[in-house]
Amino acid sequence: MAQRASLPFVGVPGGGIHGLSLRQIIRNIGRLARGTVAVYRLARNERPSALFVTGGYASVPVAVGCWMRRVPILLYLPDIEPGWAVRFIAVLAKRIAVTVEESCKYFPSRKVVVTGYPVRAEFAEVHRARARKALGLQSDSPVLLVLGGSRGARPLNQALLNNVNRVLELAQVVHVSGELDWPDVAKFRESLVTEQKSRYHAFPYMHDIGLAMASADLILCRSGASTLGELPYFGLPAILVPYSHAWRYQQVTAGWLAERGAACMMSEDRLMDDLVHVLERLFSDPGALSEMSGQMRALARPEAASSLARELIGLAYRQAEGRALAQ
Repeated sequence: MAQRASLPFVGVPGGGIHGLSLRQIIRNIGRLARGTVAVYRLARNERPSALFVTGGYASVPVAVGCWMRRVPILLYLPDIEPGWAVRFIAVLAKRIAVTVEESCKYFPSRKVVVTGYPVRAEFAEVHRARARKALGLQSDSPVLLVLGGSRGARPLNQALLNNVNRVLELAQVVHVSGELDWPDVAKFRESLVTEQKSRYHAFPYMHDIGLAMASADLILCRSGASTLGELPYFGLPAILVPYSHAWRYQQVTAGWLAERGAACMMSEDRLMDDLVHVLERLFSDPGALSEMSGQMRALARPEAASSLARELIGLAYRQAEGRALAQ
């Protein structure tokens, strides 16, 4: 991804310590220490004016190394609840940006600002008619987007494929399966009759995911942090299936969107049996689906990227001014 964006990239040693054995924790603490030293040296050579960091174990040595070099830190919390890495870095950070108002309670009020979740600038150029034409979709038939991320979500893929005949009667399907299940998905698609193939559009991965989201009337997906930004931007109602091994993050995000009438939440163990019933209920009631879309769009903060940029540039300018005065 860094290469595609023509960005310079430097890898830093790191490792998680949550939920691991004592032996793994000790080994990863050593990696984090080596990463901190590497970042300290990098910051000494590069002299950054500010650091933008989002959490996760990989961010800890970066934050500590830069803090030791007195680089001001802008910490951004994409999720609703902070994990241990974010809580730790929050102590070192000058400013803390959060996606939703409910996250402010976890941090000192003097540090925190609500910015929303940033989305790609190219999303602004994507519109439904163009997106459906680009993907070969009919303009007058509803579209279900099934999205499991770059590697995929097997329970979502299996629930769709096991019920595909009934699902295709309800809607056209754009299925981004992920790389892991793609061989099976591609083989399955070839087994469909011609009419079904015209309504089932499968991809292992989509770089321009905005096309898929703009084309859809409903999405079936996990509830990672990006759902707080991308789904509201497109006003895209959702059936959210939290990943059970992602601590509480996805459960909390799905619940937050469901409480606001923008999404439905389903558990993995009920997905296979209940998916068609939920789809039938939603697609048979366009008014309810439209209301969900409106509730989702009301949560959008399209200025989020600009707000984060202003915070970061402000830190950088103040740091640069301080250096100039010290010389």
